Amino acid sequence: MQAINPNIRWHQASISRQQRESQAGHRSVILWFTGLSGSGKSTLAHAVEQALHMQACRTFVFDGDNVRHGLCADLGFSALDRQENIRRIGEMSKLFIEAGVIALTAFISPFVADRDRVRNLVSPGDFIEIYCRAPLEVCEGRDVKGLYAKARRGEIADFTGISSPYEVPEAAELIVDTGSQALEECVAQVILYLRQQHILPG
Repeated sequence: MQAINPNIRWHQASISRQQRESQAGHRSVILWFTGLSGSGKSTLAHAVEQALHMQACRTFVFDGDNVRHGLCADLGFSALDRQENIRRIGEMSKLFIEAGVIALTAFISPFVADRDRVRNLVSPGDFIEIYCRAPLEVCEGRDVKGLYAKARRGEIADFTGISSPYEVPEAAELIVDTGSQALEECVAQVILYLRQQHILPG
């Protein structure tokens, strides 16, 4: 990583994060959904956002495919490119929580070190790792894009779960069994956790 140019200075906003959170009526955090391709990360993240939106929360979902259409369009899927992809998302998510927004991210993010690097960008309690737990065979059965089949034929290199490892979270704040539970149950589990942690009121 390049050193920050000494001529660049951080500009302190005139409106604080606390003021933005007070106006929103909830804390701003990063909800980091991680799991294998097909584990239901994006589906759950968007469903949780819908539930939060119905409660007038300020939210935004960073989806893996969408980010690679723009912000990270220059990156491939090598270990270094995946690391940079996650770094960029972490920095963007950090800005969003400063804006008083609940940032939901849906990325495989297969490596513990990369996820911990994002965790260390923010204060304790601001990064909530949500492991979407689903067996590989379930994920393959949901594979509408046919990516697993291509990976098994050797047509896709460095595919997580087949030719590249997925490192299971060692200390996730929340584990959701997306491989066996109904979507509504998974959403309810996440919302309950947010209330228990006083991120949401009530």
